[in-house]
Amino acid sequence: MLNSIWETEGLQTVGIVVLVFASIKLLHLLGLISFSEDSVEDELELSTVRHRPEGLEQLEAQTRFSRKELQILYRGFKNECPSGVVNEETFKDIYSQFFPQGDASTYAHFLFNAFDTDHNGSVSFEDFVMGLSILLRGTVQEKLIWAFNLYDINKDGYISKEEMLDIMKAIYDMMGKCTYPVLKEETPRQHVEIFFQKMDKNKDGVVTIDEFIDSCQNDENIMRSMHLFENVL
Repeated sequence: MLNSIWETEGLQTVGIVVLVFASIKLLHLLGLISFSEDSVEDELELSTVRHRPEGLEQLEAQTRFSRKELQILYRGFKNECPSGVVNEETFKDIYSQFFPQGDASTYAHFLFNAFDTDHNGSVSFEDFVMGLSILLRGTVQEKLIWAFNLYDINKDGYISKEEMLDIMKAIYDMMGKCTYPVLKEETPRQHVEIFFQKMDKNKDGVVTIDEFIDSCQNDENIMRSMHLFENVL
């Protein structure tokens, strides 16, 4: 699927698709998307872990997951991450398994920083489900705001051409040789030049969040990608 999207729709769309698709693979490798019908406890089990999650009611109010889904997500998260948090190396290991033909370390770094909302060097269960709730069940605008924050590497509220290129190069490195036709080395820069010019409406050299959202909402390919994985959970 990714191959055909890459070939026909360009790197900007693939960036959105890979963001969601890779997050789903993270769920799979953490053992969190094989939901069973077994009974679960009424409350989150709080064993001796380094990080204890917020109350179930609070997370249910803050996300679009049901109480039962949160219980199962936490159980799987705790089984794979006994300390209660995921570090950046874990993200890199997961994406290296998903993209063995390429180098996923840089993209995993950027994605980890997007999930690590308080920038403390670890992703807690709260961080994880809040991001996941947006990516899988958020509105289009919420998903685009999340994607903007991923592209805004230095968190100054703008996306520069260099930041967009860094993300696209990271995707290119991660995909490796699995695209058809194989992309040339200059392809990411060419796509960024075209897409950045379209996004930077006032030509001031940066893309604001309003420009980013407006451009994406007017791109049929990106809008289709926003709905690809809505029924995963």
